[in-house]
Amino acid sequence: MPDLFQRELAGGAQLMGFVLDSDALQGNPMGDPTQRMHPLLTPSCGGDGLPLVVVLTGFTGFGLKVLSKTSLWEENLPERIARMMSDGLIPPAVYLWPSCETKLGGSQYMNSTATGNYETMLLEELIPAVESATGAGGTRRIVAGKSSGGYGALTLVMRNPGYFSAAACHSGDMAFDLSQYRGFPEALTCWKKYGGPTAFLDAMSRGRSLGHLEHGGMDCLAMSSCYSPNADAKLGFDLPVDPETGAFQKDVFDRWLEKDPVRMVEQSECASALSQLNLLFLDCGETDEFALQWALRRFLPKLDSAGVAYESDFWSGGHFRTDHRYEVSLPRLLDSV
Repeated sequence: MPDLFQRELAGGAQLMGFVLDSDALQGNPMGDPTQRMHPLLTPSCGGDGLPLVVVLTGFTGFGLKVLSKTSLWEENLPERIARMMSDGLIPPAVYLWPSCETKLGGSQYMNSTATGNYETMLLEELIPAVESATGAGGTRRIVAGKSSGGYGALTLVMRNPGYFSAAACHSGDMAFDLSQYRGFPEALTCWKKYGGPTAFLDAMSRGRSLGHLEHGGMDCLAMSSCYSPNADAKLGFDLPVDPETGAFQKDVFDRWLEKDPVRMVEQSECASALSQLNLLFLDCGETDEFALQWALRRFLPKLDSAGVAYESDFWSGGHFRTDHRYEVSLPRLLDSV
């Protein structure tokens, strides 16, 4: 098993960096690394026959960020999960955090001509390699994520029926006309400040910090690279707003909406894929800064109409510092497989 480092956590669980050099990412349009480090947590008993939980990070998430701590006094997510296993709050399982980041911050866990074949890398290379090394997963695969990771969990299931047995979407991206549209003015202001999208990306590549305004500018570019790729466009993708005039580009945004879970679930094959899960768990904080609580409220009636069973929860909180929500979802998910 290739590894970058190894660290022992609560109960003897082993946290390591699983290294994979991906064939699927070779020649990716952004020139991003094909060799990635993916955090992997294995309980002290090993992984043979256990569930594999694939945890998808949000926008700008990546392997080393998963391992980092924002405070000396708080657990990161692998530490929290190891403690939960050690305390008997959840049964043993193997946990994988795929590093699917791009130069723009994230791949949304899909294949795109503007970013590369991240879905292929994840499903056909990384997960099989981890399962071969640990003995976990197979018919006991779980996918869970927060924000863009929640979006990834939902849409991977919808595009790949039967691959996962259970899924959780925490504060997942959806209802783009509500959650994404509201960020376009901020993106426009950011690009104007730097002299346009290309000049902005240039500045970011030279080490400019990603402040609140810059985050908005980068988010719109990253989502465009996933939802509206165009190999003939200067950036490799089309933008939903004109950087010069701010004019809304409806034809481009319509392409975004085709990849919106609220629209996708209206397709019978996507609803059928969700129906095959042993458990679908969805939640969001009532004060989510991106209005995703209202997006989820749009999504749930679509699940009802499609006859998709699910569990949902709205809780008191916002979009950030939400690792504790895995203490709610993981016992349910693991019990279902």
